[in-house]
Amino acid sequence: MLPVLADAASTAHDLLLLSAVALAGIGLGHLSIGGVRLGVAGVLFAGLTASHLGWLPNPEVIHFLKDFGLVLFVFALGMQIGPGFMASLRNDGLRLNLYAVALVAGGAVAALAAGRLLGMPSAAVAGLFAGATTNTPALGAAQQALQSTGADAAMTTLPALAYATAYPLAVVGIILALVLLRVLFRVDVTAEADAFRKRQGESAQPLERMNLRVDNPNLQGLRLGKVPGIHETAVIVSRIRHAGEEAVLPATADTVLQVGDVIMAVGTQEHLEQFRRIIGSRSEDNLMKAPGNVGYRRVIVTNRSMLGKAVGELGLDHLHNVIVTRVSRGDQIFTAMPEVRLQFGDMLQIVGDEASLASATAALGNEVRQLQETKFAAIFTGILLGVYVGMHPFQFSFLPAPLRLGLAGGPLIVAILMSHLGRVGPLVMHMPLNANRALRELGMVLFLASVGLLAGEHFVETVLSRQGLGWLAAGFLVTLLPLLAVGVVARRWHGMDYMTLCGLLSGGMTDPPALAFATTQARGDYPAVAYASVYPLTMLLRIVAAQLLALL
Repeated sequence: MLPVLADAASTAHDLLLLSAVALAGIGLGHLSIGGVRLGVAGVLFAGLTASHLGWLPNPEVIHFLKDFGLVLFVFALGMQIGPGFMASLRNDGLRLNLYAVALVAGGAVAALAAGRLLGMPSAAVAGLFAGATTNTPALGAAQQALQSTGADAAMTTLPALAYATAYPLAVVGIILALVLLRVLFRVDVTAEADAFRKRQGESAQPLERMNLRVDNPNLQGLRLGKVPGIHETAVIVSRIRHAGEEAVLPATADTVLQVGDVIMAVGTQEHLEQFRRIIGSRSEDNLMKAPGNVGYRRVIVTNRSMLGKAVGELGLDHLHNVIVTRVSRGDQIFTAMPEVRLQFGDMLQIVGDEASLASATAALGNEVRQLQETKFAAIFTGILLGVYVGMHPFQFSFLPAPLRLGLAGGPLIVAILMSHLGRVGPLVMHMPLNANRALRELGMVLFLASVGLLAGEHFVETVLSRQGLGWLAAGFLVTLLPLLAVGVVARRWHGMDYMTLCGLLSGGMTDPPALAFATTQARGDYPAVAYASVYPLTMLLRIVAAQLLALL
């Protein structure tokens, strides 16, 4: 017992306690047992231990830190996943997300059934669901929902107790499910990883250059922008050398073609071959090395007035006499089709003469230092709107209290929307990757440390009781059964490969340790593709499901 920490009510002593818990928890999270680590969840168990030993903080201070930490975490998370959220719902992502919905629904039904069987209060059922699915924001959402009903302190700590009881075996259960599915279907991981790599390579063709000679007489005197198939093939023509001339010129939509001209096109190999059949034949000339006042630059889009506009709306060809050939966004590189809308930090490859390149560069911004700046005005605007949205009540007849998105759901949804848009009025939604990761981890540490300190006083006696052991077993089943059910259906009826299946199940449980285990098995980051596809929607659904379970 530390009397100073136990009795002091000052904020300074509360911060000392919180820092000690965070430090101990981070150390605990780095310990590896059978290759599995608790990670940041170690902070929760450090807080539970401190509270069990009687090191109790000022409740008002720790409640504020808990809620503030939750808001920081979910908002930074929303900023990270927002730009790719809509893309995750298209094509194969739609099928994966439907499986993820089934996984969330299966977990909720299993938690509800276990709660009825064991006579658990709804608050404990919500915590069991959050812990069995290793989803911390869901725990915060359940506690927020209970507070909105005026529940007492004992009731609002129940979700944390159930969460902490179910969490350790949940981490093991997710990995066990991946192993059982591998054994059940006799998966050759190496062979499936090679097949997955091949498919990914075929679907994500790199951009290439091709020099083409205009042989088609039907193109004589035709403007380049009117060439049949140029938009359908997503090919960009950047340079041209007219027949009988030596100098290379920039090619714009208004450039007039003549038979014998040589042009340089940019696109995927498949699209370039399609375009070649329209134009004529391949040329041995390389316009990249031919004489002429034509060069290229890679320019970062930082000018606010350019954000949200499509490439075709910029008018760079008319205003600055340059052509945009490629757009790089994160790890993605694609041709600069006219309908592609720009986001802050996009890198454009532009082609033109030196004077035109300098003029276009100034118009686009190219302020590289801005990429390292965190836009705090946009962040606090988003948090303000997110908290407001989270407070809005949604009334349903079958619930005893209105459903609110709360501090977990409101900021998350607003952050996803704002980061997807990229710009809202004068506000640019940008957060450097390192800043985003730091904000997320700080928020999670504050939240879990506070939850542990608030709930740990009765944790040991709860877990070691007959009731606690029942919760422990129920949590393990809530983890394992939906994973196996979804895994078997996806593999047997839809032939899903093991790499995608691992990513789906890890992302459907929003569990980074499981993803790390899956990538280790696959000897590569292949499962991360499916993980990223289902993670955003899964996070939203688990937050809503936890609130419903708490209020039912």
